[in-house]
Amino acid sequence: MTNQIANTIKDQIGAGTLFIIGAKDLMGFENGFGFKIMKNSKKVNFVKITLNGKDLYDAEYGWYYSYKYTVRSTENDLYEDMLRGSIERNTELYTSL
Repeated sequence: MTNQIANTIKDQIGAGTLFIIGAKDLMGFENGFGFKIMKNSKKVNFVKITLNGKDLYDAEYGWYYSYKYTVRSTENDLYEDMLRGSIERNTELYTSL
């Protein structure tokens, strides 16, 4: 990933958190960062976090299956310190030991 915004979001979430929830296929977008979840989250298997015009983050949680994508939930205007809690709520996976 060469995108500065994607790298910043990835660093703010933390490598440990990404490891614990089984993140894979890390992707950088023009104004965000996304990844698939390998662990057994029954709610979502894809997370996309983007920087919005207010300098806050919007998080989208979805499900990929058979080349179809469905948005399951979204949270808007998140501060950096709210990202892990948002991920926990929407994936039902713990982000720390």
